[in-house]
Amino acid sequence: MRIKVLTLFPEAYDGLTVGILDKAIKAGKFSLELFQIRDYSLDKHKKVDDAPFGGGAGMLMTPQPIYDAITAADPTHLCKRIYLSPKGKTLTQEKVVSLSKESDLLFLCGSYEGVDQRVLDLCIDEELSIGDYVLTSGDLPCMVTINAIARYLDGVLGSEESTEEESFASGLLEYPQYTRPQEFMGLKVPEVLVGGNHGEVAKWRREKQIEITRALRPDLLPEDKK
Repeated sequence: MRIKVLTLFPEAYDGLTVGILDKAIKAGKFSLELFQIRDYSLDKHKKVDDAPFGGGAGMLMTPQPIYDAITAADPTHLCKRIYLSPKGKTLTQEKVVSLSKESDLLFLCGSYEGVDQRVLDLCIDEELSIGDYVLTSGDLPCMVTINAIARYLDGVLGSEESTEEESFASGLLEYPQYTRPQEFMGLKVPEVLVGGNHGEVAKWRREKQIEITRALRPDLLPEDKK
């Protein structure tokens, strides 16, 4: 997979080049290319914002630098182009899996009070949000989205079970997990997990998933389990 990001803050993406994702990039599991939108501004001072027509608080990103940056990054519209926006559809695990099957992705990260609508109409395929709140730019949502997608690329994680059994993958929240020591601060690992009966372990885990989901996210449960 090839991922391209258009941003005013390329230095923010240093956080993606550590740990598992750093190893995945170096191993060629996916590529990450950053484009500084300001580099494409025709303004002599490399200005990329202006006051909105009709008035209002704050400044708006102007269309020209973004349009030219997208044209340079994806001249033939090979990429699925995504704008990170609070008014976009909410990112879900199902959407993450769908995006992980794309070969080329381009993310546009807005800043200030957003971007001129015309560049969205001309260039963007889809708007995505990571939640019902507003941040100072689209960069954190972009990094969250890339991180979530990368985990589903072949060879990025050590085991396919890591994505198959985690929260939301099954439609339920994840069951509790334990490791050594068997007792810590007076709390013991549930006996079923150390008994060696894999069928009972699977049954216990499923029951816990339903129990936890009912308590924390009942909206995820099918009607017959609520």
